[in-house]
Amino acid sequence: MSKIKPSKGAPYARIMGVGGYRPTRVVPNEVILETIDSSDEWIRSRSGIATRHWASEEETVAAMSVEASGKAIADAGITPEQIGAVIVSTVSHFKQTPAIATEIAHLVGAGKPAAFDISAGCAGFGYGLTLAKGMVVEGSAEYVLVIGVERLSDLTDKEDRATAFLFGDGAGAVVVGPSKVPAIGPTVWGSEGDKSETIKQTVAWDEFHAERPEKFPAITQEGQAVFRWAVFEMAKVAQQALDAAGIAPEDLDVFIPHQANMRIIDSMVKTLKLPENVTVARDVETTGNTSAASIPLAMERLLATGKAKSGDTALVIGFGAGLVYAATVVTLP
Repeated sequence: MSKIKPSKGAPYARIMGVGGYRPTRVVPNEVILETIDSSDEWIRSRSGIATRHWASEEETVAAMSVEASGKAIADAGITPEQIGAVIVSTVSHFKQTPAIATEIAHLVGAGKPAAFDISAGCAGFGYGLTLAKGMVVEGSAEYVLVIGVERLSDLTDKEDRATAFLFGDGAGAVVVGPSKVPAIGPTVWGSEGDKSETIKQTVAWDEFHAERPEKFPAITQEGQAVFRWAVFEMAKVAQQALDAAGIAPEDLDVFIPHQANMRIIDSMVKTLKLPENVTVARDVETTGNTSAASIPLAMERLLATGKAKSGDTALVIGFGAGLVYAATVVTLP
């Protein structure tokens, strides 16, 4: 018989607060066209993107995260000292160690929480949300700060016609805490490693160090392959998440997919047969693809603009490099 005492966590977990930060510089398609042979019409028709935000030197991964986190903590109605864990999803923090989560935890005044980074690309927010839910229910932390943050402008090849227009910078954060009722559904997640070459970094850090190519490593992707995978396979994953939560499409209030591409979003809505009354996040038009930050940023904007409201039932799904994915149904804070 085990002598270890059982953990005393909450019966359930929920998102209590949300915050976002977009860099001050707005970059229209005209700027992108200075380095690629394309047109504003082509970019809009292929991606739905009109503008994106690029960070300044001062708007670091940590600085943007702190801004978004402060808003999320205030929105949750708790103090920074109550944060028991900080989870940061990012692929654009360039230090292998230490994790940027430790610096962010210190800067927001969280005391001495558990703090770590995860790398799951555009699905990273979903991964972090699932880990946070487990911590709250298990009892290792009462409140968990989950951050998705990217400075993808640092990893964008400005001369690559296939990707130069896609990526933006920003940070989104949520606070996950205890709930008496289910408010974060089961997560459907996974990976398809046989397709890992479809979205990748062009040069590994060790190769860059050894060979010193002229161009800094950037993100590249096979656009058509990613589009087909996202539209057809991720719609299935989204449906599985609805089924796992016991939610029918007509019961949804909001759909917040990863903001990869407007055509992907519209195709998923059609494939899932979502009713017209379901609010769909289309933040990509003015924010671009911010990878791990895209879902919390889109969530924050929907709530701030009144297009979604507290208590709404939302389906969130992220998908990206790896290829990895995560989908769940949540109650909005």
